[in-house]
Amino acid sequence: MTGLFDHRNRTRNADTRRVYAAYEIAHTVADFIAAISFLVGSVLFLWPVYETSAIWFFIVGSFFFCLKPSLRLAREVQLWRMGRLAKLAQRAGE
Repeated sequence: MTGLFDHRNRTRNADTRRVYAAYEIAHTVADFIAAISFLVGSVLFLWPVYETSAIWFFIVGSFFFCLKPSLRLAREVQLWRMGRLAKLAQRAGE
């Protein structure tokens, strides 16, 4: 039995590879949204009239930076559970 964050969980079968890929896409999207939000917020701070909008872009960017480790943990837990279910199914078939 493998533990959380074990690379073997990602390549166990086609289903685990699909789950891993879906979470990687979500993680990359969160990365881009966070980075773009911080970039836009930084540029908006150049003009005092846009300061409130800039703050909101920083808040959005911060949310997506917080989302990234949450996605990683959710992915690893799901892959780990998939391994446990496969092990139980194998035992039931014996």
